[in-house]
This record gives sequence, C-alpha cells and structure tokens, in this order.
Amino acid sequence: MLVGADADAAVSRPRGPCRVAKGGWWDVDGPFPGTAPAVVRRLVDRRQHGPFGGSSGAFQVMAAAHTHPAGVCAAPQSPVPVAASAPTIGDMSDDDSAHVPGSNAADPPGLDLARLRAHLAHHLPGGVVGELRARLLTGGRSNLTYRVWDETRRWAVRRPPLGHVLPTAHDMGREHRVLAALADTPVPAPVPFLLCRDPAVLGAPFFVMEFVEGEVPHAESLRGHGAAHARRVGRCLVDRLVELHAVDVDAVGLGDFGRPSGFLDRQLRRWWRQLEGSRSRPTPELDGLHAALTTAVPVSPAPTLLHGDFRVDNAVFGPDGTVRALLDWEMSTLGDPLTDLGMLVVYGRRAPLDGQDPVNAGTVPGFPGEDELVARYVAGSGRDASGLPWYVALGFLKLAVILEGIHYRHQQGRTAGPGFEGIGELVRPLAVAGRRALDGG
Repeated sequence: MLVGADADAAVSRPRGPCRVAKGGWWDVDGPFPGTAPAVVRRLVDRRQHGPFGGSSGAFQVMAAAHTHPAGVCAAPQSPVPVAASAPTIGDMSDDDSAHVPGSNAADPPGLDLARLRAHLAHHLPGGVVGELRARLLTGGRSNLTYRVWDETRRWAVRRPPLGHVLPTAHDMGREHRVLAALADTPVPAPVPFLLCRDPAVLGAPFFVMEFVEGEVPHAESLRGHGAAHARRVGRCLVDRLVELHAVDVDAVGLGDFGRPSGFLDRQLRRWWRQLEGSRSRPTPELDGLHAALTTAVPVSPAPTLLHGDFRVDNAVFGPDGTVRALLDWEMSTLGDPLTDLGMLVVYGRRAPLDGQDPVNAGTVPGFPGEDELVARYVAGSGRDASGLPWYVALGFLKLAVILEGIHYRHQQGRTAGPGFEGIGELVRPLAVAGRRALDGG
C-alpha cells in the first residue's frame, strides 16, 4: 500500500510502506518519468556537473528552476568566492573531507545503514551502487538529517529525533508532502524522493530527499564573505519568504494542509501542550509569557502557507548569495504569515548558541537591519506588520518550548551529536526576551 504525501504525488512503483513523490525521481540512466518541468530542470542542472555536483566544488551547481529577477535578488556580475573550508551549521556542502567519518565503520545514531540500503535498493529508482555510507549533519536540534551516499549519488535522509517524541511533532509525512507540493513553485526547496512510514526500517518514519549543494551560513562565515554578500543573503532570504507566502495552496494541492481559522489561538494551545508534555522543572517565566500572549491575540491577515521555523541557517545559499533551498519544513502549515516574519526577527535577536553569534546587522557587517528586513517584507507582500511585536513574542515562546523539549530529551540521554549540554540554560532568557518584545522592548 502506498502511503505518504497527497495522492496526486504518487507514482506506480514497487508496493510497500513507502511512497515516491511525483516530480521527485532522479533516474541517472534515463528520462525522468512523471516529473514536473521545473524539477527536471533542477535535476538536469545537477546531472550536468556529475553525480557529486562537479569537480570544482560545492558551488558549481545552480538550479535553473529558481531564477531571480534583476533588482530583486540578482546575482552580482562576478560570484563572490566562498572558501571551501568555511565552517557551516547543518552544512549541505560538497566537501567530503568535512563529512566523511574516518573509517565509516559505525552507523550514525538513528541510522541502520544495512536496513536503509536494503530498503533503498528495493524502492529507489536506480537502487544503490556499492557501499552505502552516511554522516549525521550537525547543527540540527530536532529532526535528524543525514548525508547519505553510494558510489554514484548522494541524498539527504530525514527522521524524527531519538527518544521522547511528542504526538503532534516530527511528522515526516507532512514535511515530505509540502516539499513535493513546492516542486512546481518558485520557492526553492529540496526535491523529495521517497517517504517510508514503516518503523521497522529505521525505528521511525523517514524520507529521502535531494542533497542540495551549498552553504548554510552563520555569522562567522558571513563575516568572511564580506558586507556585500551578507547584504544579498539577508535580502534574498526575505524575498523567498514573500514568494512562499504567495503560493496558491489550492493549486499545489495544499488547500487542506492546515486549519487557518483560529490559527493563533490553536498555536498558543499547542505550544502549551508541548511544554506540558516535556515538563521536567518549573518554568515560571515561560508560563507567564504564555499567559500574557493569550490576553492580546491579534486578528490575523489572510492565511498563507507557512514554513514554521524561518531563519537564515534553515537555508542553503550559493556563492552569489541567492537561496538554493529552504530546509526543515517539519512545522509547515497554513496560517498567519506574520508568524514566519516574527520567527526571522527572533533568530536575529537570540543569544549566542554553541559559540555562534546570531545573524544580524550588529554581528555581521552588511547584513540588513531588523527594520530593513521587515520593511522589505512589507513592500514585497503588501501586508501590514504594525502588530509584529506580538508575533515576535510568540516566536520566542515557540523557540523556548522547543529547547525545553530538547533539554528533556538530553536529560534522558536521547540526543545525537554534540552541543546539547547548555540547551536548558537558554530557555529562561528566551522567555524573558519574549515578554520584553510583547511589552514593546
């Protein structure tokens, strides 16, 4: 039985507890059956540079499906060089030396390579050639992302976190569905190839998607690229948010992807339930922020498709400062578009994490200031953002609850990778910052 994204995205393939998205096939030996034109262009572009994106490094491949009009987010005359050694968070680059474990003898946490190889060999067009290897990509704190490759191709694999998982979180089917729906839109996103709901394979549902070459930037890497590049990155990120919020959800099959009516009230209830489900200690500041938000819920503008966790390090950029792919769609839904803008502001104001500064005009010369980012969004979307402080406060609440859940999982010893030790200490400052934003500070 085929299961997963919407029925229109299914293609007849070997039956089993997995599904392949229409527009998601990468058949290196022949045509792309049932593939949307934009996706064909995107994948052909990658094929022209070889299975690993070309011999000149991660920045050879450019997606023809996502061109940008001059003056909006245009590339410079000479692409800005990006150092191959620049460190990245959640990197999806083509630098094998940065990703391949020394001996590749042990499976990454949460990924049984023998089971995965058997599943891909049966369900993925072209199968698996030779040894299958993988590396857990660092930087993520929720769903786990792996770079997986054989002798000819590479993919990204997404699965839920290890251990404690709340019932409404980490839905692989929803993330796979929205990626498949975006394939024929201007919104840059990885092409999904396969969804598997059978927990017998990896212990949880998972999906396989395109591995997008490029850099996931942070403050240090942006400072190294110069002010002009940083400015393009900030502007292009906002332009892609405008594009996302302009998607015709009915036309792409996402008209039933959420319930926009009463969205903000439900968000407050949902995040309170998430907090209660992960509560291991008193959180008075967070509880107080939630109570204050419930007393002043604004009237939402017309609903749009949302990303849910929109920020600069949830995107892959090319050397010209344009967005190649928006990542981490696990919280995508239909609802109030100002929640995405509020989250972008929140991540610019957050405290340093894992030794990394937030990306904002103060930490990265040339990066647009908060007022400029908001003004650019307002100009591009035509929406009124005068009530944004409430949405920024909501964003701080969401981020604090997410980190409290991660803190809870870490206490149980069910996190993968480094950098989780101090997560719990960030929750209270985030709640305080949210209350300050709500009060106009």
